[in-house]
Amino acid sequence: MRRVDVRLRWGCDDDIAVGTLAEAARGRVVFEYDDAFLATGLQISPWKLPAQPGLIEHTEREFGPLFGVFDDSLPDGWGLLLMDRYFRRQGRDPGAVSALERLLYIGSGAMGALTYHPATEPKAPVATIDLRALADEAERVLQGADVDVLPELRRLGGSPAGARPKVLVGVRGDEVVSGIDELPAGFEHWLVKFPSGPQAFDTGPLEYAYMRMAERAGIDVPAHRLFAGGRFFGVRRFDRDDDPGKGGNRRLHMHTLGGLVQSNYRVPSCDYDLLFRVARRLTADRRAVAEGVRRMVFNVAAHNRDDHVKNFAFLMDAQGEWTMSPAYDLSYARGPGGEHTMTIDGEGREPTYARIVELAVRHGLKRREVRDIVERVDEAVAQWLDIASDSGCDEAQAAAVARAHRLLSPR
Repeated sequence: MRRVDVRLRWGCDDDIAVGTLAEAARGRVVFEYDDAFLATGLQISPWKLPAQPGLIEHTEREFGPLFGVFDDSLPDGWGLLLMDRYFRRQGRDPGAVSALERLLYIGSGAMGALTYHPATEPKAPVATIDLRALADEAERVLQGADVDVLPELRRLGGSPAGARPKVLVGVRGDEVVSGIDELPAGFEHWLVKFPSGPQAFDTGPLEYAYMRMAERAGIDVPAHRLFAGGRFFGVRRFDRDDDPGKGGNRRLHMHTLGGLVQSNYRVPSCDYDLLFRVARRLTADRRAVAEGVRRMVFNVAAHNRDDHVKNFAFLMDAQGEWTMSPAYDLSYARGPGGEHTMTIDGEGREPTYARIVELAVRHGLKRREVRDIVERVDEAVAQWLDIASDSGCDEAQAAAVARAHRLLSPR
């Protein structure tokens, strides 16, 4: 029976055993909480893996092979590609590698605060890196070149989710170093994305412009900037707290909406109603609901239809307090079949102002409050062309994106 010891690591010398994950007969996956963890009263996944004594079996196999909270630690897209490349180089068939083995490969490098032991990948020393060289290597990998992936690219890009190539790095001014775990004093944890796709030359400035537009709309966004002369988009990681006053290198537990409810993000089946209900129950804070409404309105107005359940997340600190994470993965997106991945009160193609208001009011917001949110989002979206130009976006692409935007305020 394969076993994985799961820990919560809040900082360099501050962690606690959570429990043991195991693969039993016939592929069954079970988990048992550690008695000391149960005594803390913390809940890493309150609905699908509630803290309780005894063995808990993962029964929702249609979601995936793991409980949602551990599935959140695994990469998809780019990170999965790198991981599979590694196993093939080891003479392994990636299809035969279990989910538990993949967690051990991630070890302490997962997003959030969960770590998996005994890790099979040794920690790498902090070293200066060249983002342009890593981006060139990533492009060769995406093109299917039969090359040995640079160890730095495999280690730094192996845990983040999402399709686009990306790396986890430490940043101090213009200095960039490797380092997924602890960083030297003065450095901050950042995630940097590399260009990909048919409009690869503009993906960095485009996402940067969207993040700036979202910030003007009043949305909670992480610190963001462009690297390598404006080519690569990066955000400061919100699952890390680099404040030296708090000791630096602190971690927060992160859980996506999809992982919390065990909904497969690849199968559009959820509504923003679910996001608001989860936000209210998990945080007990109506401000989280208002923030969720703000993001819904922005996604509709700015034509971001890649609004699936893994693109919303929640953070828990060492005291067990939950908050909604800052926004991420904001950009122009057509969506499946030209519709929003998460529907707005059942409507995915052309949600109306009236439908948006009714859904928000149902979750405790006042009509005037919703109208204020819509008006501020509209004001920000109306500034798109100026924001895009100032961000270095291609003029023709920015104009094409503008044609997909629509203002929602009633006239």
